Amino acid sequence: MKDIDRALADISDMRNQLAAGTMFRGFGPAVMALSGALAALTAFSQMLWPELLAADLTSYVVTWLVTAALAACLISAEVYARSHRHHGGLADAIVLNAFEQFLPAGFAGLAATLVIWKFAPEALWTLPGLWQVFLALGIFAGARSLPRTVRWIGGWYFVSGFTVLMLASSSSALSPWLMGVPFTLGQLALAGVLHFAYGEYHADTK
Repeated sequence: MKDIDRALADISDMRNQLAAGTMFRGFGPAVMALSGALAALTAFSQMLWPELLAADLTSYVVTWLVTAALAACLISAEVYARSHRHHGGLADAIVLNAFEQFLPAGFAGLAATLVIWKFAPEALWTLPGLWQVFLALGIFAGARSLPRTVRWIGGWYFVSGFTVLMLASSSSALSPWLMGVPFTLGQLALAGVLHFAYGEYHADTK
C-alpha cells in the first residue's frame, strides 16, 4: 500500500508541475471584452441616473460591486468551459494553479473593501483606485501562467489605480468615469492581448 500511495503522490506531483508550466487558456477574449462593455454601461448608467446609482459614496460603490460580481460570474463560467475544452484532464489542476496565483490579491481587495466599509466609510472614495491596484497585482501574480503581454495590462491598472486615487482625493464625489474608463479600456485591451496570444499559440502548435 505504501508503494501505491507513493506512486499516486508522484503522479499528483507530476500533474501539478505540468499544470504549473502550461499556459492557462481559460480566460476567453470575448468575455473579457464583454466585461469591459459592462464597465462602460455602468458608467453611462451612473451618468444618466446619478440619484439612483451614484447619489453618495455607498450607492456608487454598491453599483460597481454588483457590476464586478456579474462580470466575475460570466468570467468564471467561461473559465470552467474553456479550461475543460482546452486542457482536458489537466483542467482542474490548471484552474486551481491559476486560482492560487490570483487569490492573494483578490482576498486583499475584498478585505480592504470590507474593512473600509465597516470602519472608515468616509474613505470609500479610495476603493476605485485600490481595486485597480489590487487587480494589477493579481495580473502580475498570474502572469507566469498567462501570455507575457498581459503584464502590460497589469501595468495599465497599476498606473490607472494610483491616478484615480490622486484624482478622487480632490473631490468629495466620485465620477463614474474613474471606474468606467480604466476598466473599459483595460478589459478591452486584455481581450485583444488574449486573442492575439491564443492565435500565436495555435500557429505554434499546428
